[in-house]
Amino acid sequence: MFGYTVKVVKRSDHKSFQVLPKRWIVERTFAWLNWSRRLSKDYEIRHTSAETMIHIAFAHLLLRRST
Repeated sequence: MFGYTVKVVKRSDHKSFQVLPKRWIVERTFAWLNWSRRLSKDYEIRHTSAETMIHIAFAHLLLRRST
């Protein structure tokens, strides 16, 4: 619908550390969103209000970094 392609990256069975492609970007983004208290739990009833809270959280993050 939006033209995005999702690629699932599976963890390897190796015992050593290995960087997985693009996975850290998604995990870092979710970690930034968890700093917002309202997004740490599923408080929203409608998905539109949850989406709005995500936009507000990222706007707050960007404004805080610009100063």
